[in-house]
Amino acid sequence: MTLADQPPAGALVFQTLLAHGPLTRAEVGRRTGLSPGAVTKVTAPLLADGWITELGRPAVERANGRPATLIAVHAGRARFVGVKVTGDELIGVLADLTAQPLATARTALASRDVGNVVLAIARLVGELRAEADAMGEREVHSIGVTISGDVDGQTGTVQYSPFLDWRRVPLAQLVETATGTPTVIENDVRALTVAEQWFGAGVGLSSFAVVTVGAGIGCGISIGGRVVSGAHGVSGEVGHLPVGGTDRVCTCGNTGCVEAVASTHAITEQARQASGDPALTMDEAVRLAHAGDGAVRAVFSHAGHVMGLALASVANLIGPERIIISGEGVASYDLYEDQIRQTFAAHAFGAASECDLVVRPLPFEEWARGGAAVAAQRLFAPTK
Repeated sequence: MTLADQPPAGALVFQTLLAHGPLTRAEVGRRTGLSPGAVTKVTAPLLADGWITELGRPAVERANGRPATLIAVHAGRARFVGVKVTGDELIGVLADLTAQPLATARTALASRDVGNVVLAIARLVGELRAEADAMGEREVHSIGVTISGDVDGQTGTVQYSPFLDWRRVPLAQLVETATGTPTVIENDVRALTVAEQWFGAGVGLSSFAVVTVGAGIGCGISIGGRVVSGAHGVSGEVGHLPVGGTDRVCTCGNTGCVEAVASTHAITEQARQASGDPALTMDEAVRLAHAGDGAVRAVFSHAGHVMGLALASVANLIGPERIIISGEGVASYDLYEDQIRQTFAAHAFGAASECDLVVRPLPFEEWARGGAAVAAQRLFAPTK
């Protein structure tokens, strides 16, 4: 029996153990609302199939003080590969059932052509599969590929990825054919949000959001323990909130978007204009701002104001306990943190201003790990 064949109660128990285990059966019942008999009934096949395991060490039950056996997800039951696709490279992670990384690998992309990227993914998966074999690990169960843009995880289609200039690409099917391994795809920020929900700064929270700042600006939203995908595969696109105050054209073709002002590319272009240096890089802009260049510092301050508006909008709309700020753009976060927080405080409505803002620099390996987590998640949650 696969996890997808489990009754809803079995999937609920497995998810609870995945997020909060090891737990005693009584604690599983308290967390899920299932009766002791129901917990025993649904854990029996999970134990028999090796999806969960008894740890063999007793815990003390809070209710009666008696020892009880802990149960936990059997991490070694299945292996997954997560792949993060950027504009110029692939980052891959081999992970276990709890998305703990076992090996990592990177490879440069010679071009952004769909066929070339699919072949590069297949080679990367083959490399990680060989590492699994060398370690005596199980065969890779499935692959999770994460990519920026409008991604429909249910159909496995990249509807639109502006940085790769892809439209309506059946990526899941192409990768599955090239690798011979079941494949799922997901928007990269939503996959990172799954990772933060399972083992990051979102663990145990009823609601939180992940906002990423980099070449684009994305947002993943988790409410009630579920990452929001949207009816059409689009959700959390705070980078395309219209904030006005600029005639800069966004990657989506519109003007006035957050991303048109606060992405790393947008900041670099504005810093070039402010400094009069058309060859200025982002790193050089950061150095100028740190050195006290008023014109360049104003660029970062404006970006911070726009980001503060975006974060306040997220807080006002969903009332999250925490907003996690990540992405390559947080390397320069100190230059606009004060402005972000000031604008956020000014525009977050009422108690929404109490939302905890946390900065978490995360390497792309963590994004790839999110792909592995999404692949694992589909074992027991084949539909969202």
